[in-house]
Amino acid sequence: MAFKEFPRCTPEEVGISSAAIDRFLDKLESGFTEMHGLMIMRRGKVCAEGWWAPYAPGLRHGLQSHTKTYAATAVGIAVTEGKVSLDDRIIDIFPEYAPENPSENLKKLTVHNVLSMGCGMEEMPRPSDHWIRNFLAIPVVHEPGTAYMYNSTGSTLLAAIVKKTTGEDMMDYLKPRLFDKIGIDADNLRMSRMPDGTPVGGGGMLATTEDNLRLMKLYLDGGVWEGERILSAEYVKRATTNQNDSATEAINNPPALDNFVGYGYQIWMCRPQGVYRADGAMGQFTIVDPSRDLIIAINETATGAHWAQQTLNVCWEFLDEIDAETAMMPENKELSDQLALRMRMLAIPATPYAPYGSFPEGSYAVTSGEVHIENQMFGFMSGEPAGKGLTHFSFTPAENGCVLLTGVINDKNYSLSVAIDGRRSLNILPVSVISQVYLSGYWKDEKTFVVYARWVETCFEKEITFQFDGDSCTIFEKEVVGGFMNREVAPAIAQKQ
Repeated sequence: MAFKEFPRCTPEEVGISSAAIDRFLDKLESGFTEMHGLMIMRRGKVCAEGWWAPYAPGLRHGLQSHTKTYAATAVGIAVTEGKVSLDDRIIDIFPEYAPENPSENLKKLTVHNVLSMGCGMEEMPRPSDHWIRNFLAIPVVHEPGTAYMYNSTGSTLLAAIVKKTTGEDMMDYLKPRLFDKIGIDADNLRMSRMPDGTPVGGGGMLATTEDNLRLMKLYLDGGVWEGERILSAEYVKRATTNQNDSATEAINNPPALDNFVGYGYQIWMCRPQGVYRADGAMGQFTIVDPSRDLIIAINETATGAHWAQQTLNVCWEFLDEIDAETAMMPENKELSDQLALRMRMLAIPATPYAPYGSFPEGSYAVTSGEVHIENQMFGFMSGEPAGKGLTHFSFTPAENGCVLLTGVINDKNYSLSVAIDGRRSLNILPVSVISQVYLSGYWKDEKTFVVYARWVETCFEKEITFQFDGDSCTIFEKEVVGGFMNREVAPAIAQKQ
């Protein structure tokens, strides 16, 4: 991999006030979202960057629909290489999956339409072994290109198009043509897959904040990286300009004002003139402002469209403080040093500290309900079954301010470290996609022990409460997404063995 570090500089060196970035951080930390990572680049130089511990610069993060822009880039490279055309019909690419008597609208469906969310469908199939066949069986109600519907299965079809037209899996195809060239470590990426092995191009990727910045810098620079053309100029122009009006998004998602102004090739147009973004659920944004030669890359947990839109609103307020013509500002060493220090000390709120309690001796077996410490997020996109979860467990004291949660998860023995000293203890699970989970615990009262499980590669955290009562233990689960959403599931019951 030809990795080349981006130059670093103070904000003033590229015409941005450190005070403006400080105000930007104040707003991002004001309580409407939980920030995980932020990078700001102007004129090819990183002028501000920070991660909220335990999130970190080299830690991959779930992208959700930001994945779509990677899938579209793979198609764009295939178009640039002449492997596929934007005007190619989908039924000609996948004749073996086409219905026996395709409708006239299905016959018109092209690669361009899939890229721009113009498939003409009003629904999309769930993951299955035959998802491509099922996709092509969905009625194409509107003539392709005349209506907008956000279609994540269509985005995953882009990965299938790459495989069919190039003969290579999308991730293998991208490694020498994109990742290695622009400095993305392909070995650090993770991708969930459909039941047939196709990468979930609609939302299954994990990558770092800087990976996303590098991807969108390629678009800002017109498809050229250090003098080498990777994407054709025409493809970049189409990808980053409106190809399909998205105003109908207001019907189902009224708070998301920046979803109504148009859609390119798996890239959203934004309300500020000429600005566009890659966008994943809960605020995985990489925003490009060509007029200011500026990129903002964000990872966060903003639950719901309202809070993700608030992040964008704050970004637009920040852009308003940057003059497009100002090349440099007078240095203010005191302010820039204070900002750099602040960005090195970022952290999400600490875990509770209440270590005083004792666990019942012996082990427990879950006799009703389910308890899941493993993350299940990507099963929604890939169709992967949930598994049995935690079926047997016990707690025993350990060194270094921890207890051990020893048990059986999905028929495998685990011994997980749970910090009870006010920090988080990292555990690595032997799974292919989301493997890193921080566990912390505290005694709510003498019979109730609470465990927080934070999958640090994602936006998600879960609160698991063990309420002991003699030989019985009732276990309550609550989905706590960035501290904003409390979704409880039915309690499970365990009995001492």
